[in-house]
Amino acid sequence: MAANGNDAPVVIAVAITGSVPRKKDNPAVPTTVAEQIESTQQAFEAGATLAHIHVRNDDESPSSDPAKFAAVQEGLRRHCPGMIVQFSTGGRGRDPAARGLSLKHRPDMASLSTGSVNFPTIVYENAASLVTDLATQMKENGVRPEIEIFDLSHLHGAKRLIEAGLMDERPHVQFVMGVQNAMPADEHLLDILLNECRRTLPKATWTAAGIGRNQAVVMDWALARGADAVRTGLEDNIRIAKDRLAASNAELVSLAAEAVARHGRRVATPAEARAALGLTT
Repeated sequence: MAANGNDAPVVIAVAITGSVPRKKDNPAVPTTVAEQIESTQQAFEAGATLAHIHVRNDDESPSSDPAKFAAVQEGLRRHCPGMIVQFSTGGRGRDPAARGLSLKHRPDMASLSTGSVNFPTIVYENAASLVTDLATQMKENGVRPEIEIFDLSHLHGAKRLIEAGLMDERPHVQFVMGVQNAMPADEHLLDILLNECRRTLPKATWTAAGIGRNQAVVMDWALARGADAVRTGLEDNIRIAKDRLAASNAELVSLAAEAVARHGRRVATPAEARAALGLTT
C-alpha cells in the first residue's frame, strides 16, 4: 500500500512522441500518424490507459496540424477502446496562435501549462492571455485539462482558472521534474509541490513526470506518495539504461507496470482510468 494509504488502481500515461526526440536519437520514436497509432496500441496492450499526443511534420519538427491530431485520435479510438486521448497544447516549436487548433476535435483531455519557464535553450512562454484562451477553448469543447506544473507558481495559475470558472475544482495535475533550467528532480521539491497542491487544489488528482534518466526514480517517488497516475514514454526518456535505448513505448510502459506492482498497487483498466480522472466511459 502506498505511503498515504491510496491503494486505488494507477493510471499509466504514455507520452509517445513529444516535440524533441528524433529518429536519429532513437529509431523507435513514432513520428508519422501510422507509427503513432501502432506504437500507442502496443503501449495500450502493455497497460497504458492514457495517451499524450504530439504530432510531427514530415521533417519530424513539431506540428499543430489539427488534421494530424484528428487522424491519431481516430486510430486510437478504433484500436485502443476506452483509452484516454490527451492532446498536447505545449509550445516548443509551435506558433502560440496554433496551439489550441486541435481542441475542436474534442479529445478527452489536453495538457495546459499555466505559466512560463526556462527550458534548455528557450523560454517556454505561456502568457496569461494564452493560458486563459486555451482554458476557455477546453471548457467550450468539453476537454478536461491536465495542468503541467513546471514551477510552484503554476499551481496558483491553475487556482485562478478555477476561480474564473474556466475549469472545475478537480483538475489533473502533473509535476514535471528534471527539465534542464527548470525544476530539478529532487524528492524534497516533490513534497513541497504536493503539499502546496493539496492546499490550493484539494480535489485535484495528480502525477509526476521525470525527464530522461529521472523517469524511473520520479515514478517511484510518486507511487510512494499515492499518486493517481504515473507517466512514461519516449517523449520523456529514450533509454532503458545508459547504454541501451528503449525498444518501444510499450517496453517503457511494461517497466511502469512493474513499478506499480512493486508499490502494492495495480494498473487501472480503461474504465477505471476514466473514472479516476473524471471522464465518462
